[in-house]
Formats: sequence, structure tokens, C-alpha cells
Amino acid sequence: MKRIDLNGTWRLTGGGFDCRGTIPGSVYSFLLDAGLMEDPFYRNNELAALKLMEQDYTFSRTFDFTPTKDKVLLHCDGLDTLCTITLNGQPIASTKNMHRSYEFDVTAVLQEGQNELSLHFASPTVYAKQKDLEKHLLGSADTYRGYQYVRKAHCMYGWDWGPMLPDAGIWKDIYLLLENSARITDCRILQRHESSRVFVTPLVSTSRPCQLEVQVTAPGGERFLIPCNEESEIESPQLWWPNGLGQQPLYTITVTALEDSDTVDQTTKRLGLRTLRLVRERDRWGESFCHEVNGVRFFAMGADYIPEDNILSRITPERTRWLLTQCKNCNFNAIRAWGGGFYPHDFFFDICDELGIVVFLDMMNACCFLPDCQDMRDEFAAEVRENLLRIRHHACMGLISGNNEVEESAFYNIQDKYIAQDYKGIFENYLTIFEDILPSIVRDVCPEIGYVPSSPSTCGHFIEPQNENYGDSHFWQVWHGNKPYNEYRKHYFRYLSEFGFQSFPCEKTVETFTLPEDRNIFSRIMERHQRNGTANGRILSYLSQTFLYPGDFGTLLYASQLLQATAIRYGVEHLRRSRGRCMGALYWQLNDIWPVASWSSIDSLGRYKALQYVAKRFFAPVMISCEEVGETTTRSNVNMQPDYFLYETTAALSVCNESLKEVAGTVHWSLRTADSSMLQSGSARITVPALSVVTLDRMDFEQTNVEKNHLSYSFEADGGPVSWGSALFTAPKHYLFEDPELTCEVNGDEITVHAKKYAQFVEIDSPDSDFILSDNYFDMEAGSRTVKVLEGTPGTIRLRSVYDIR
Repeated sequence: MKRIDLNGTWRLTGGGFDCRGTIPGSVYSFLLDAGLMEDPFYRNNELAALKLMEQDYTFSRTFDFTPTKDKVLLHCDGLDTLCTITLNGQPIASTKNMHRSYEFDVTAVLQEGQNELSLHFASPTVYAKQKDLEKHLLGSADTYRGYQYVRKAHCMYGWDWGPMLPDAGIWKDIYLLLENSARITDCRILQRHESSRVFVTPLVSTSRPCQLEVQVTAPGGERFLIPCNEESEIESPQLWWPNGLGQQPLYTITVTALEDSDTVDQTTKRLGLRTLRLVRERDRWGESFCHEVNGVRFFAMGADYIPEDNILSRITPERTRWLLTQCKNCNFNAIRAWGGGFYPHDFFFDICDELGIVVFLDMMNACCFLPDCQDMRDEFAAEVRENLLRIRHHACMGLISGNNEVEESAFYNIQDKYIAQDYKGIFENYLTIFEDILPSIVRDVCPEIGYVPSSPSTCGHFIEPQNENYGDSHFWQVWHGNKPYNEYRKHYFRYLSEFGFQSFPCEKTVETFTLPEDRNIFSRIMERHQRNGTANGRILSYLSQTFLYPGDFGTLLYASQLLQATAIRYGVEHLRRSRGRCMGALYWQLNDIWPVASWSSIDSLGRYKALQYVAKRFFAPVMISCEEVGETTTRSNVNMQPDYFLYETTAALSVCNESLKEVAGTVHWSLRTADSSMLQSGSARITVPALSVVTLDRMDFEQTNVEKNHLSYSFEADGGPVSWGSALFTAPKHYLFEDPELTCEVNGDEITVHAKKYAQFVEIDSPDSDFILSDNYFDMEAGSRTVKVLEGTPGTIRLRSVYDIR
């Protein structure tokens, strides 16, 4: 096989524009690079960018070709989305699915010398609007109407965290293939594990008979040949483990097709030797839902991933590696790729293999019902099959979900008899696709990977998809339901794969999309960069329950991030204390697609919010947490009758051990005042077995003064602190913090913070530099705390804590 690359410089015409740019690329990337449109992320520019997509656009280029006797195929890895292909003035094909690759025989159309290739993309908004007028389908209210009719990343039409920027273009490689030899058409690597032995079978298909050679390169570099289509034992196998449980050795399998001893085609796959299955077994609470790797059931810890940019050509292996490396560094062992974007690139899965991050992968259908027609069923089935064939060999692949929240939507909509009747065919179509067609594809392509019809789901067929005793759950009573964050402690999910709490990005990020006059959270621009309805007001509502009112814009942004970190910490720590019953906590969401107020823990410019640092602590393999009971868990406001609505001040400390070794150490606690003076203290020597939780007896502090006293705690092992924290018995706004008089000094790659009194959520920040620290947004008693600079070079250092929210 010979490949002729057609990437590179192309011409874009349409909408009154005529310019050149680089493929892979899009309308927006071409116009931005040519200086013909404004940054769509700045202020209100999204509206003008959306208007551009009401037009059709054509990408074209010429190339020279010398005819041969070979069959020539035009291969398109990704076309977004409604595309008509013309070669030398002759129509070749039309496509309508960005999630698929396409291949067309163009042998008869090619000519000697110069050839002209044109790809015409019809307006995705005009098409969606027309289809919606024909029949409106149920779907997200935060998107462009009619998005369900286009097999395009749904979030390109907008979401409750993203803009309406429905770009179009050639978003992956495009090239010619000269089919002058045998071709490898499929390569599947089977694994069989028997005690400590591992056997692999490479199953290879080719376009015509040829000699096949299979070479294995072990993680240490040793190479050996194994037969094709036969089982072979791997000597001294090195097993692949998720992050935190072991290493991630990868074997390289190279399959070479030969004709007359010449290499004519080759494919390479990297393989992690492991078993990884979804365990669903009846138990005393209902049914388990957990990942089991190499016979070990582990607690999944991570977040939900969305596309990293609206301009898809800006999503590079380097950018994705940086983001996923932050996950590894912050103790994630799992990630859920959400179903409203696109099937991630090969490099996404390669990186997850290398970092030990198990992938919970949605198929690309989010919050909407597909049209009830054979054509759409065929398209969706084809994209699912193609993408599963592409990614099934990856060690990181842990679970396949048919869609995001569609079963849940059906469950609630069926309660309305009018909707149930009007959409009867749509609901039946859903069952056909997700409980018949997709399971059949998974059984055929990758039966070793667990499948669920939807996320969330219990047992399918619209049966209580939010029953927390079965399947995976999404929980939004905290945030969308306005419940306080201690509501998490009332629920014991088997696996919570989506829950979240919003915050604003930091002031430096806000400055990239605003003018000074925009910097009020209720300004038009700030609300344009808040896609969840009136959520800026919801942030203020939660803030009113928790902190004093901030005196300036920057402090308000800081406070919002502390709210977010506190809420998610409450949820995760509670779920980890419930290990065994609950076996997963993936918060919504890891990243942003543009600069916006959202549920992310890392903003679109790669800046950590407070949540990302706090996640590093609550996802630590060995972690101490406190289940305190105080004023906020008993009284809804301070004016309730004091002799009737009495409250206790108690606390139970737990140490979670999500490692494969038991941990012995000492729990220390102390009841202190705002100036860090100690009122009571104690300690307990404990041993925490591997993959378990130990909870100490609840301590009663006999209605200690909640305005002046707090609890500090830590777990020490091997001579030093492993995990630590503090807890209040009232809302921070009612605790009488004293000025900790924070100062710091920088020595090389270390920053030492000094506090004269108790400080909560100490932030180390800089107005003129970006950096990532080993820890940040931490609590500390009077004394010193040193952290390391992991990335960047600190400039001016600014310190603040909850005391400064006033």
C-alpha cells in the first residue's frame, strides 16, 4: 500500500471569503489564521461566528498524480459533517457523519498531471433548523434546535457549558491509497489469563492472501515472533495496572504483511496485559457496579472529560497529554469520556494506556433521542462499530455506555401521557438501538468490555435509571436541585459517574474574554460566558449559605472556587468512606471547551481551580476524612429556637486505603481555637488493610463553641503526615476567623507559607505568572508549610485565605 498525503495547504471559499489554510482544519481555523474573523471566545464574538455557519463552504486543492495500474482510494479520516466530494468536476460521494471515516474508489476519475479535489460543506445550522421544523425531537434545551438530526459532536451546537460554534471542515487526515498489494483490514489481539500465565492470539484479516509476520516487543525492549491466528504464551508477563495500583508496562504488537518477502502493509498496536471487567453481582444493598482489574476490585476516582476546544484542530497530542498527566498527578485512576462530543483521538487512548487511566466511554449521543428512521440507525451503528474496532485493544478501555442520560430522559418523559403517545415510536427506536443493535455490536467486536445501555442506567428498559442501589448514577440535587452540599451524605450510590458544582475561572482567565466594564458576574458578557441559565445567581445563593459576601470581584471568583471544592470534597469523601457499597466517584467535569463559568476543575487555559488541588487530596490512595456533625447539619438558620433545635458537635474520622498494601500509622486530632491554641487532642494507632476503610469511634465535643473552635486531624505513617485536613462545626461565614497574617518566602522551587493563626483554604497565587504547585488551597494551623513548584516560574506571590472573604 502506498499513501499519498493530501493534508497541508487548501483553499477555503464561501460566505464571501477566499483564503488559504491548513488541513486538518475548519472554517473557523482557516478564518482565524487568515485574520478574517475575531476570536469567537472573546466577549460576544460567538454570535458573529455562529452567523457565519449559516453559509456553505468549500475546501479545495490541486495535486499532481501519475496514473498507475493500481486501484486508488480516497480516504477521509474525518469530515465535519454534511459534505459533498467532487474530484475533477465529477461527484464522488456525499457524507453526513463526522464520527466515521470514509473511503472511495477514485481510480476512474483521476487524471494524469493536475487534479482538483473539492469538498463542499453544507450549513449545519440551516440543515438542523429545517429538520427541526419537520419534527421537533426531545433534547437539551441549551443547544441549537435540531441538533439531533446531525451526526456531529452535539456540543458544537452549544451546551450548558459551551458556546454555539458549529464549525465545519476536514478535521482529520485525508489521503490517497494506492491499493497495489495486500492490505491488513483488521487486527484483533485476544488475551487469556490463567493463574499467573498470559496467552495472546493475534487475529488478522487481509484483503487478499499474503504472508503475515507478528513481532512482539516487550516493555524492556526484547523482541520475539509469535504465529498469527494462533495462541502463544507470553513469558514472564508484566501486568498492566491502573494508576495507583501498579505500573503500566505496554507490549508492542507489530503485524507485517509481506508479498515476495517485501513489506506491503503494517499495523502496530500497544497492548497492556490485564483482565478488566465490570462486576455486577447481587448483594445486600442491590447490585454491585465496579471495575475489577487482574482480579482486584478498585474504587474508580476521576472526572468527566469533554472536548478540549471548539476548534478541533487545536486539540493536539501534546495538549491532551498535558491534561491527562494532570489527572495522573492528581491521583485519578479513571476518566469518563462524555457522549456529547466526539470519539477521542487514538492518542487520547494511547496516553490513558501509558498513564493508567481507565476509560468509561460514552457512545456519542447525549440528552437526545435519535430520529426513528433506518438511515439514522444504520449511521449510528456504523460509527459505533468503526470506533470500537479502532479502540478495543487499549488496556485503558473499561466500560462502554450507549449514551449519556437518554434513558433517564425517557423515564421522566414517559410519565407525561401526551409526550409518551406522541413519541412512542421514538422511545421504541431508543430500545432498538441501545438494547438491541449496540449490544449486538459489542458482543461481536469486543465482548470482553462491559456495556451498559445508558449512563445513568440500572438494568435498562426505562426501569428506574436513578435507583442508586443499581448501576451507575448521576446526581444533581446538589446544584440543579439547590440542595446543600451535605445532601451527598444521605445517599449511597453504587457508582456515581456524574455530579458537579460550578465555579468561576480565576481573574486572569476572566480578563482574557472581558473588558474592565464587563467584570461583574451579572454583566451581559459574564452571563454570555455562563451557559447554565441563571447559574451565576445560583453561585451567589450557595455563597450566601457558606461565606461572607466578598468585597470585590476577584474575591468573589476565589470564593466560588472554594464553594465548588468544598461541595465535591463532601461528596467524594463520603463515597470513599462507603467503599464496598460505592465503588466509583467521577465528578463533572475535568476541563472546559472555552473560557466560561462551569463545573470544570481545570479551566480552558490550563489553570487549576481550587477543586483540582483538592481533588489531588481526596483522591489520594491513602486519605483521612472527617464526618463532622454540627450546626450546619442540624439547623437551617441561626434564628431557630435554640432550646428546641439543639445541635451536637461530633466527628468521626476515617482512613481510606485504595492501595494494594496495608498501611499502619497514627491518627492525630486536636480541637483548636481560631488562633490555633489547642483545647483537646488525641491519637490512635491503626492498621488499614489494603483496599479498605477504617473508621474510628465518633468523638463528642459536647457542643463546643462552633464560632470559635474547629477540629484539625491528620494521618501519619512512616514518620510523616500522609493526609490531613480540618473541619468547622458551623458555616465558614459564622466562624470567627482571626487574621492569620500570611507571609511566604520562595527558595528555588519551594514556597514556604507562614501563618500566625489558623487559616482555611490558603491560596498561593500570582497576578503575573502561572505555575502548578504540589499543593494549594490547603488548611493550616499557625506555623509553616512548604510546597514545591511543579510547573512554571512564580513571579509576584499573593496569599489569601477564607479570612479575606469579607
